[in-house]
Formats: sequence, C-alpha cells, structure tokens
Amino acid sequence: MKISKAIAAAVGFAFAPTIASAAVIGGTYYAPQYDWSEFFAVADHHDFHVVLAGNPFPGSDMGATARDLLPAMQAAKPRPALTFAYDVAAATDQPNYRLVLVFDPARDLGSREVCNGISRFEPGRPGRFYAYAVYCRNNVPMSETTAWTSASASNDPRIESLFRQLFMVVWPDSHAMRPQVGEGTNRR
Repeated sequence: MKISKAIAAAVGFAFAPTIASAAVIGGTYYAPQYDWSEFFAVADHHDFHVVLAGNPFPGSDMGATARDLLPAMQAAKPRPALTFAYDVAAATDQPNYRLVLVFDPARDLGSREVCNGISRFEPGRPGRFYAYAVYCRNNVPMSETTAWTSASASNDPRIESLFRQLFMVVWPDSHAMRPQVGEGTNRR
C-alpha cells in the first residue's frame, strides 16, 4: 500500500507544474448565426481587429502590455492565415468583425454591451490574467467565453498558452457549429 501511495504522490508532483500553469476556460455562448466559415472568409489573409479594454496588469504601462500581447496572440492564432492588429480600418462594405478582450470585467457585463463599446471592470488581482473574450459582428456577439491563468507579466509564456486554448473556443471549427444544409441554424 505504501508503494502505491508513493507512486501516486510522484505522479501528482510530476504533473503539478502542468496543472498549475494551465489556463481555465469558462462558459461559452454561440449565437445561432455563428458560422466558422464566415470567420474564415473574413479573416484569412487579412488583418483581424482586436480591441483591448482594461489593463490585465494594473500599474503596468498599457502600451507595453499591448505590444507584448500581440505576438502571444499571433503565435497562438487559429487556423486562418490572419494577422491580429489593433489598428484596422473598418471596411465600409462589410460588417465590422472584431475580437474584444475585456480584462477583469465586471460580473454583470454582457457580450451585447461589449459589442456596443461598453466596458465595466472589477479590480484586478495580482498574479492573475483574466479575460472576457467576445467575437463581434457589428454590434452582435457571435461567440463569447472567459479565460484565466496565473501570470505576473504580459510576456509570461502562460498567456500564449491561454490564447491558444481561448481561440479554439471563441472560433470553433467543429462541424457541429456550422449551419446545416436544409436545417437552417437549428443546432440540437
């Protein structure tokens, strides 16, 4: 019995750093209109607009934080050949697609408000990177989720890992999330 407990403890300690550094993804919502092929069409070989709201590391320079986050997002980008950018001119002949990242959002902040440019915040906690991610088409939220991980600076490698997981949830390419031919957008 002592040997099995020792083995279990050794395995637990071996995986502890992985578990401690893993990002946590919260609940998700997908609008009935969400269609991954639409996201792919607007993002592939284009700049994709990212809006940052709030500061994930209170007391730090937001300009430096934004500069550090962009390469982490780019390294973790989803499958379309897109380039994340903060300054993207809105096209007048198509909807305004964007990803809004709200850091340390207020608990009562909803995705419809976020897509309409409204943000409210709660005090940030040192050592925690917490983001509310909303994919917007004009003022309509297409998908949303939250994610958090332990991180003390914007260049922490755990943030790139968080983005890699977050983007798979914000933009799932599952066939189950695609509108069905003859079924409209009815997803059961």
